Amino acid sequence: MSTSRDDSAADAPPLDPAVTAGPTPPAEPPAPAVSRRPRPTRISGTWVAVVVAIVVLAFLLVFILQNLTDVTIHFLGGAFTWPLGVSLLFAALAGALLVALVGAARILQLRRQAKRASH
Repeated sequence: MSTSRDDSAADAPPLDPAVTAGPTPPAEPPAPAVSRRPRPTRISGTWVAVVVAIVVLAFLLVFILQNLTDVTIHFLGGAFTWPLGVSLLFAALAGALLVALVGAARILQLRRQAKRASH
């Protein structure tokens, strides 16, 4: 006996005209997983700076200990005899101080300009 009905269609639920009438909206993407990794803090940044400073100081100590040969430095009419490493360290510190002073003057200048502009 042959029937004109398809057996698989009989098992399927009836089609809902409201669902099949229009295009289906796109599925919402899954919510991203929330990262539980803590944000960096000021203290963690300070800790990193301390570790870097310790490494730099260790290199400076090695540099000074390897350059203990005395040198005579003539500056502003004076003559000083110091170890080479110490002399270069003082020169580097003087340069850093000069850069810091110029930077501080520029920051003060910008603050004054900002204060004038806000009034």
